[in-house]
Amino acid sequence: MRPLFSFVHKSYIVLLSLVLLAACRPAKEDTAAQLLLQRLDSLQKQGCMFGHQDDPMYGVHWQYEAGRSDVLESCGDYPAVMGFDLGGIEIGASRNLDSVPFDRIRTEIQEHHRRGGIVTLSWHPRNPITSDETIGAPWPAGTSWDVTSGAVASLLPGGAEHQRMLVWLSRVRDFLASLTDDQGNPIPLIFRPWHENIGSWFWWGGNLCSAEQYKALFRLTRERLEEKGVENLLWCYSPNGPISKEDYLSRYPGDDIVDILGTDIYEYNNGDLDAAGVAYMANLKQMLTTLTEISKEHTKLMCLSETGLEGIPDPHWWTERLYPAIQGFPICYVLTWRNAHDRPGHFYGPWKGFENAEDFRLFSEKKEIVLL
Repeated sequence: MRPLFSFVHKSYIVLLSLVLLAACRPAKEDTAAQLLLQRLDSLQKQGCMFGHQDDPMYGVHWQYEAGRSDVLESCGDYPAVMGFDLGGIEIGASRNLDSVPFDRIRTEIQEHHRRGGIVTLSWHPRNPITSDETIGAPWPAGTSWDVTSGAVASLLPGGAEHQRMLVWLSRVRDFLASLTDDQGNPIPLIFRPWHENIGSWFWWGGNLCSAEQYKALFRLTRERLEEKGVENLLWCYSPNGPISKEDYLSRYPGDDIVDILGTDIYEYNNGDLDAAGVAYMANLKQMLTTLTEISKEHTKLMCLSETGLEGIPDPHWWTERLYPAIQGFPICYVLTWRNAHDRPGHFYGPWKGFENAEDFRLFSEKKEIVLL
């Protein structure tokens, strides 16, 4: 019979060895997404990062010239945040909805990450129930703006196009998996699908599906991508504004699905710039006040995920409209839309030679505004 003391003594040694072994093992590393979230939280305490859609792809009077950027040429620095769109990846296209090659998007994401910048991705997928029959048809047939009803329901489990949705997400996953740094590690990204969902200009909009269907679509998107091993995304929920707190949360997918709260608000030139500017500032402040309240209640970061004034006819828009409207709100970044190279007057960011370039430079030098 084994002595009790010997048994207890040896058991203690084994237990102690296991504890020491566990202590020597490195803790599970944070995912790329978790590290980005920590970085955004730290940067938000320094100020608001400025972002621009498709910034290194093209600008006013140019396209696909390596190293160029309308923001860089306007103020001497790249935007801290760059936005790109995945619309078209779902059907296996080589170019997105703005004719930008996905290979070029990959290259520019990797380059901006190499610089130390942050990338956000939007997604304007085609309408699943009309796109096959209308490829090449007049706009908006088959696009995100084709509001033929029933599209969201068709993509959910049991829907006629559910298998199509799984294929779409597989293609999104394959592209995301190709976004790696120089060491082969996944690049962390902010992903912002199904945006501006309270309005009804996209097929996933407020009048085109129920709140529960919308939430199910958002949840399906995240859960399916994570099942396929995608761990480098922060998920941004960004309804159009201004809307009430109740409307904002009416289609909120849940704290376990959303990482960042956003909103898209534009100024629209109705012929009276002063009135339009005053309305824009009031709407933006009201929405950011609401968003601040929600972000505190849900412990989430917040951003102004899209904004701008097409053509920027207001010569002091940056310093007298946008800046005072966002000042004092805890947004981690503000992103203005793209500067098209092939549509005169369709630009939302600064560009060298434009009459308000100096106003943007003054905006960029504000202590709260963070560039690269």
